[in-house]
Amino acid sequence: MTRVLSPDTKTAIILFNLGGPDTLDAVQPFLYNLFNDPAIIGAPSLIRKALAKFISWRRAPIAKEIYNEIGGKSPILEQTEAQRLALANALEGEGNSRVFISMRYWHPMSDAVVQQVKEYAPDHIILLPLYPQFSTTTTQSSFEDWERAAAGGGLNTPT
Repeated sequence: MTRVLSPDTKTAIILFNLGGPDTLDAVQPFLYNLFNDPAIIGAPSLIRKALAKFISWRRAPIAKEIYNEIGGKSPILEQTEAQRLALANALEGEGNSRVFISMRYWHPMSDAVVQQVKEYAPDHIILLPLYPQFSTTTTQSSFEDWERAAAGGGLNTPT
């Protein structure tokens, strides 16, 4: 059996998650990003952008109240960071790897993470979605956004 992780090769592992607003001011832009995804609203771009703007504007006040009740932000980045650290610790000594986080609808998003991965210069990349099941609106959307960002950022590493 061939080992995926080896001391001879550098592996980047990308944990995908949905993301969430990191401040109350980020709630509406986060919702806009969510509803502007063609996997969520399959309308033509111009219509989708208008709908995303309207829906995010309409839902933001209620969502802000909810986020305010749980500390003024989404806990998903901290929870995903804890998973990233746990995986990195579990893989310590198993090879030459680095674990990154890429959120689909809020920071850190694929474009920024592609640049970090490119600087790391891995020999191969493993994409690891943290969604509870496969869905076109979660896993597939994240994979497609990663492919778009990697192509745009000149990251051609086998994935």
